[in-house]
Amino acid sequence: MRRILVTGANKGIGRALARAILAQHDDTFVFLGSRDPSRGRVAAEALEKESPTWGSRLEVVALDVTDPSSVAAARDRVAARLGGNLLHGLVNNAGLGTGAGAGLAEVLEVNVFGMQRVCEAFVPLLEPTGGRIVNVTSASGPTFVAGCSPERQRFFLDPGMTWDRLASFLHAAIEHAGDRAWLAAEGLGEGAAYGLSKAAANSLTLLLAREHPALLVNACTPGFIETDMTRHYAESQGKAPVELGMKAPEAGTVAPMHLLFGALEGNGRYYGSDGRRSPLDRYREPGSPPYEGD
Repeated sequence: MRRILVTGANKGIGRALARAILAQHDDTFVFLGSRDPSRGRVAAEALEKESPTWGSRLEVVALDVTDPSSVAAARDRVAARLGGNLLHGLVNNAGLGTGAGAGLAEVLEVNVFGMQRVCEAFVPLLEPTGGRIVNVTSASGPTFVAGCSPERQRFFLDPGMTWDRLASFLHAAIEHAGDRAWLAAEGLGEGAAYGLSKAAANSLTLLLAREHPALLVNACTPGFIETDMTRHYAESQGKAPVELGMKAPEAGTVAPMHLLFGALEGNGRYYGSDGRRSPLDRYREPGSPPYEGD
């Protein structure tokens, strides 16, 4: 039995991913991570109603990626439930956008610091060779990097990046949030909080892959998906999500499923919503030829 933990899995892409895993791989068990346990139980009950047999392969785990004690408790619970077995995969899906009025500090806390916190806690529970880490980031990351200065682009793409260096930069960005002069001096373009967080999450993926070469550590964008995080874009324009090209959460599982179960070559890579390799410094249109660079 393969075992996978998905964070932020009580709704949206996370819940759709849990469903896809259960439906397509009957030899796989899902730990459904949810910041709010009650919402996690509601999601699990809905999945069980869809297919009663899934209940035996599904467990809700209270997990708030911003809370070190919650992460530690989730790690201990999962370790106990594994009973000496190991995780096949860890999917860092929990994310936060700016639509609800969240500032840079809040967005970075979930999208980068939370991701790092979860990886640090759960890497020891992964299969030491071939265990998979899937970081769900966004095309906003490469798009953000494309708008940065050449020097800042090299920073985000640095294969020798360290966590201390990345975290120090992010803390400085929080300290100077909204300071146009600082953003310009740092080569950060408009400094969009969400794009910055996803560019940093991709950088984190690179360093995790370097630090854990026996694991398969990769990032991907799910695509432009209708979720609580994106729905405000349509509402602000008085349009239906489909009018803006948003797809259902199920469409956002293509790349994560490939990174969990597909045959992968290389490590520390970024994939488009079509499950094909993409560059970290510019947008690749889904369906176009895959990126073949380093």
